[in-house]
Amino acid sequence: MTRMVKAIAMGLCGCLVLSFCGFQAVCEDISERVLRLHILANSDSDEDQSLKLMVRDAILEETKGELDGILSTPLAKESLEALLPTMEDIARECLVANGSDYAVKAELCNMYFETRYYEQGAMPAGYYDAVRITIGKGAGHNWWCVMFPPMCVKSAESTVVEEVLTEREAEIVQHPERYEVRFKLVEWFYDLCRWFS
Repeated sequence: MTRMVKAIAMGLCGCLVLSFCGFQAVCEDISERVLRLHILANSDSDEDQSLKLMVRDAILEETKGELDGILSTPLAKESLEALLPTMEDIARECLVANGSDYAVKAELCNMYFETRYYEQGAMPAGYYDAVRITIGKGAGHNWWCVMFPPMCVKSAESTVVEEVLTEREAEIVQHPERYEVRFKLVEWFYDLCRWFS
């Protein structure tokens, strides 16, 4: 009898591992199709956090519509790379207009994000390409959103998630409540990988 229980337990464990591996692969595909915006404040002071939000608003307003009609991640990435100097200028002008002389840097990088929940859904943990705007020392709390598909930029012609992600990926992003446990497992997996490296 105990052999049968052990066999059933091993079988269940095997099914869970296979299920997780499939989900992990879908999450990795999502992270390869999505481009994020990440803005780091100089510090956590109220003034610096307020400046961060002003920079955010200025960048989102000035770049609104720039990715309309783009359905390919490589093309979106190319467009965002070309926009980096403009975004840096927008951020700098916003800071100066608000009495700040902080340096600002705009760059495209690949960085780790934990699972993030937002109004329209969630993004699973993983390594994403992101436009990172660093204000001053960049030592304060950050703000982030999804630039492609343009989920943080309101525009009449914005690309919808379903046009960029597969049906399964869109389901995961738009209905995170169904995947909370799996999201946590993906985070643990990345934490473990980062700990070993």
